[in-house]
Amino acid sequence: MAEQDQTVELRPLRASDEAEWRRLWTLYLEFYESSVSEEVYETTFKRLLSDDSTTFRALVADKGDGLLGLVHYVFHPHCWRVEQVCYLQDLFVDKAARGTGLGRALIEAVYAAADREGAPHVYWLTQEFNTTARQLYDRIGKVTPFIKYNRF
Repeated sequence: MAEQDQTVELRPLRASDEAEWRRLWTLYLEFYESSVSEEVYETTFKRLLSDDSTTFRALVADKGDGLLGLVHYVFHPHCWRVEQVCYLQDLFVDKAARGTGLGRALIEAVYAAADREGAPHVYWLTQEFNTTARQLYDRIGKVTPFIKYNRF
């Protein structure tokens, strides 16, 4: 991260982070022109705090007086591998902290968690229009030829 951001701590999400997490996740959802119900907010936050290793995990970027970023990820089995794989589901950095290396640091923290879990394969999705983030992704990951489909 840039020198100005050396005081930012990457750490697991805590129950006391709920308001700041909600603020960041709302901004993330708005970026993707999406929204979720209150039930989804509450359920997701509970899942992210769970001690169950089969559920979602979250890291946040804490500057001491607020959160600057978040990343949600989950490990799951894969039919083409013996070891589990890691899906990085959500990544968001507050506009004020973009360009400081924080997005890269959050992804690398997920890489490190995946390595600790013996799940070296990490993957994620983004939308084509997310050109700024894709510049970072092109430097730290590999674009695949797969196209995602959703059920109608």
